[in-house]
Amino acid sequence: MIRISVIIPVYRDTAALARTLASTDFGDADVIVVSTADDAESLAALRAARPDVQWVDAARGRAAQMNAGAAVSRGLWLLFLHADTQLPSDWRSAIAGAHRDSRVVFGCFRFALDSPRVVARAIELGVRLRVALFDLPYGDQAIFVRRDAFEAVGGYAALPIMEDVDLVRRLRETGRLWRASNVAVTSARRWERLGWVRVTSQHLRLILLYFLGVAPERLKCTHAD
Repeated sequence: MIRISVIIPVYRDTAALARTLASTDFGDADVIVVSTADDAESLAALRAARPDVQWVDAARGRAAQMNAGAAVSRGLWLLFLHADTQLPSDWRSAIAGAHRDSRVVFGCFRFALDSPRVVARAIELGVRLRVALFDLPYGDQAIFVRRDAFEAVGGYAALPIMEDVDLVRRLRETGRLWRASNVAVTSARRWERLGWVRVTSQHLRLILLYFLGVAPERLKCTHAD
């Protein structure tokens, strides 16, 4: 049996986290939720109701929170899950497949949005093309990585944005990406709140500027929440 640690960073997203914890069968995986002092009050009831979850406090910042979760984890594989992303019921099979190939050091799930709109299907297609052509998954695809590979590259860099892309770029230098066919479904709430065209164009702009060498600190200033 492969020991897996699921690490979930959360910031002011208690409702989404509660849904994910309630709807996902984590089986014998270690589940580690990393929150900030800002969430102490809002998470109090959920923490009391879920003693099976390991709760970790950390400084605000997705990279810092995921590193804090990894530091206390015990799994051979680490799965980094956004609070608003739902894993497929057979999520363990993806990691089992990756584990059998020693050339694979990390993997991701197939991306989907929980919206019936045609524009959501277009975005999903764009993500599949990005992963197929460039081996470049984002964090909302629930990236999973061998512990030894994660530690060898130094974990997540202390970046305010693009921390998932930075990690993927470093992991690609050490081994292969496993593209799982299993679908992880991410909430479309940000697209619905800020606008489908606006969010998609912003994502494209950010990744282009990042690969052109613009520092993540500068990119963060232009990133709409």
